[in-house]
Amino acid sequence: MGLKIKKISGGYVGNSVLKNVSFEVADGEIVALIGLNGAGKSTTINHIIGELHPQQGTIMLNDVYLSQAPTAFKSQIAYIPEQPILYDELTLEEHLHLMLSAHMIDNTVTWSRAFELLKLFRLEDKLHWLPTHFSKGMRQKVMLVAAFMLDAPLLIVDEPFLGLDTLAQKDVVRLIREQAKKGNSVLMTTHLLASAAKFVDKFIVLHEGTVQFIGTPLALADAHGLTLDNLDDFFDLMHETINDEN
Repeated sequence: MGLKIKKISGGYVGNSVLKNVSFEVADGEIVALIGLNGAGKSTTINHIIGELHPQQGTIMLNDVYLSQAPTAFKSQIAYIPEQPILYDELTLEEHLHLMLSAHMIDNTVTWSRAFELLKLFRLEDKLHWLPTHFSKGMRQKVMLVAAFMLDAPLLIVDEPFLGLDTLAQKDVVRLIREQAKKGNSVLMTTHLLASAAKFVDKFIVLHEGTVQFIGTPLALADAHGLTLDNLDDFFDLMHETINDEN
């Protein structure tokens, strides 16, 4: 089943951003939503997580419509924002308790999973730290632990590699692949196309709030005379196309 976006139009008050956007992320599929700044990626994600309400269209996850059952819909999502969101007065352990309690899975099994992730990201000895003591990279790792411990049917990751060292980036890719192997859907955004091409199933290209392309990394590269290794040049080509049109 997975995530199904059908003919979504929407945006912010007085600013319509998305125009008839449709795509799907099937169970076990890893999809990267890409485009230049302002293309509508963040707006799309904000509609999916329920922060924005579409002017028209439907958003469904595993046969649950966001508009009809928002709580049931959102309970299926684990979300990692581009910028970490932490509460200054809560320790790392309290953040994890809060997340698990919100999903009603604060139990021994999920905490076992959480400790595995804490060790992976070298945070196991920092459970009583407050966010003020965390570096930017460590804050991002806290968000990663909080999301991956949920094993949610849909994982949404906004720029997963931002602020992470090379080792942590490799760990994130492995964890994303593990989510897909479990049958969970993964939707991510990234500007590192050549790196993403090694593990995503398809790219969705957004431009000025409309879907311009849906297909495999190889299909995207072939369509623009690129190889998978130099797929990062795709954004340069987009810039050139926009300048030519202007």
